[in-house]
Amino acid sequence: MSPRPYGHARRIRPSLRLAAATAVCGALLGVCVLPAQAAADRNPPSPTAADLRRELRELVDSPDGPPGVIAVLQDGDRKEVYRAGVADLESGRPPSATDHMRIASVAKAFSGAVALSLVDRGRLDLDATIGEVLPDQPTAWHEVTLRQLLNHTSGLPDYSASQGFVDIVSADPRHHFDSRRLLEFVAGEDLEFRPGSRYLYSNSDNIAVALMAEAATGRRYETLLRELVYRPLGLTATSLPQGYRLPEPFLHGYQIDPQDGPVDVSEAVSASGAWAAGGIVSTPKDLTAFIRGYAGGALISERTRRQQFRFIPGALSQPPGPGRTEAGLAVYRYTTRCGKVYGHTGNTPGYTQLAAATADGSRSLTFTITTQTSLTNNPELLARVRAVQEDFVCALLRR
Repeated sequence: MSPRPYGHARRIRPSLRLAAATAVCGALLGVCVLPAQAAADRNPPSPTAADLRRELRELVDSPDGPPGVIAVLQDGDRKEVYRAGVADLESGRPPSATDHMRIASVAKAFSGAVALSLVDRGRLDLDATIGEVLPDQPTAWHEVTLRQLLNHTSGLPDYSASQGFVDIVSADPRHHFDSRRLLEFVAGEDLEFRPGSRYLYSNSDNIAVALMAEAATGRRYETLLRELVYRPLGLTATSLPQGYRLPEPFLHGYQIDPQDGPVDVSEAVSASGAWAAGGIVSTPKDLTAFIRGYAGGALISERTRRQQFRFIPGALSQPPGPGRTEAGLAVYRYTTRCGKVYGHTGNTPGYTQLAAATADGSRSLTFTITTQTSLTNNPELLARVRAVQEDFVCALLRR
C-alpha cells in the first residue's frame, strides 16, 4: 500500500514533543476504573484471510488510523503475516516481522517470566515481601508481596503519575533516568490501599519486581532477561535499552496530529523511564516466539503456572485487549466470542501492542499498530482495534 495521502511524517516540533512526553506519562499510567467490555452476543462465521486484510486496510485508511499495522498468526509451524500501510512514511516500505519496535507494557510479561522462573528455582517466593527482599524501600510498602506486584493488587503508588516524573519527561522526553531509582519518585507516599484488597494497574509494580529479582540473585535484570527468557526461547532481536534509539530496521511509530498529519515519535522518548514496566524493544517475530513460550508454560513448572493462572475478573490490561479481560500473575486472559487466549497488551507513544496465545502455546497472535491508543488516548480507535483483534483471535481459534 502506498504512503498515506497526507504525505511524509514531519519532524517533531517542540509543542508536539511536549505532547509526546505527556503521552508517555499517560501510557505508563494505567487506571482500571471502567468495566470490562462484554463479549459480543453475535457469533458470526470465522473471518477469512481476505476479511482480515480488508480490516487492516480500513484501519490504516481511517483519518485517525495508524500509518502501519502488522499481525502475525501462527498455528503450530504454520505462520501467516498480515500487514497494511507502511513501516516508514519516508521510504514507503511495508512492515516486516523482523522490524524492531517498542513493545510497551508487554514488557511486564517479560518481568513476570523472570520472576516466575526464579520462583521455580527457589530463589524467590510468591509470598515474599518487599520488606524481606528490598528492606531499603519505604516501610509503608514492606508487607506487599511478589504475588501482589505481579497481579497489580499491591497498592504501590505509580511513579509515572508523580508530578516529579511528569515534569522531567515534559521538559526532556529523552532524559536518561537511573531506572533502578524510579520508585524514589513516590517513596514518600503511602500505599493506595491495603495490599491484596483491590486491583489497580501500576507501573511501580514491575519496577519492584525487577528489583526483587536483582536482590534475590545478585545479577542485573538485563542479564536475567537474557539467561531466563531470551536464550531459552531463542529471542535474538530483543533487548532492554536505556536510551531513545531503536535498532535498524524498525517500525516507525507516529503521533497522529489532526492538522499536521503523522509525526514520527519512534525515538522521541528514552526507554530508561519505563525499564521493566515497558522499555523492551523486540520484533513481531521474536514477540511471537516469546508469547508462545510464555503463555504455553515453557519457562515454568506446572505448579507455578497454576498460581499464575488464578485470575481476577474484570481487571483490565492497559489498553484493554479483545473481549473480556481478567488478570493473572503478569498475564491476562482475554475471553472472546470464539474462545480464550492469554497474553498482554501495551501502549506507548507511536505503538499499541497485543501478544496472546492459547494456553498450550500452539496458536498465537501478535498485533502491532504504529500509533498509540488507549482508554484515554483516542478510545474510538481503540474500540475499532479491539474489534479487529477479536476477529484475528477468531480466525486463529476456529482453524
